[in-house]
Amino acid sequence: MPCAFAFLFWNGGAFAISKNVHQLNEEIRDKEIRLISDTGEQLGIVSSEEGLRIAEERGLDLVKISPQAVPPVCKLMNYGKFRFEQSKREKEARKNQHVVEIKEIRMSPGIDVGDFNTKLKNALKFLGEGNRVKVSVRFRGREMAHTEIGRDLLMKFAESCSEVANMDKAAKLEGRNMSMFLSPKAGK
Repeated sequence: MPCAFAFLFWNGGAFAISKNVHQLNEEIRDKEIRLISDTGEQLGIVSSEEGLRIAEERGLDLVKISPQAVPPVCKLMNYGKFRFEQSKREKEARKNQHVVEIKEIRMSPGIDVGDFNTKLKNALKFLGEGNRVKVSVRFRGREMAHTEIGRDLLMKFAESCSEVANMDKAAKLEGRNMSMFLSPKAGK
């Protein structure tokens, strides 16, 4: 375990966590760099050796933040602290986002009223949570001769959900299944 721990915090965790790896300290091999202090003030254009010397004097890291600029822009900062705060911000952003899932409700053409109402209640719950719902009717055997029963069933289902949902895709027969998609209304 200590080996993995050391790996994560080597160079501030840049290689284990980061997606966009910054060049640090000795990795910067440009002749000239534009140097920015840890407080944000510009220190001017200096050689990379001079920038590294200033960083070591202040006990900070020299980090290339804009490699495309001419000359490249480097900043003096505590890179470990920077990566920690960046990962904290990313974690907070992930916590606040909602991934829309597609929930599926399956029925058969001969569904009874009680079962239909249970399926409807579940669909309304899914739509209330902000998820899309795929409602499908499976035809078996001779039921394929009466696909209009399934289409009517799906239309009745869509009408029952019309207060909280919009129909994305109308009922469409694909093989032995007929399905439609419902998505929650924007105001809900």
